[in-house]
Amino acid sequence: MPQMMPMEWTLLYITFLLTFLMFNIMNYFTQTPYQQSHTKKNIHTNKTNWKW
Repeated sequence: MPQMMPMEWTLLYITFLLTFLMFNIMNYFTQTPYQQSHTKKNIHTNKTNWKW
């Protein structure tokens, strides 16, 4: 099997890289954003008075 020239390896790498990036970008932007609920949740905190 003949070896590929270095330029062909570079083009092959660039092709796979661009395909991978485009696939990830398309998957990122096709997701719908998370809908936040309109109810506000209260955080209950217990205040402690420290006596040193």
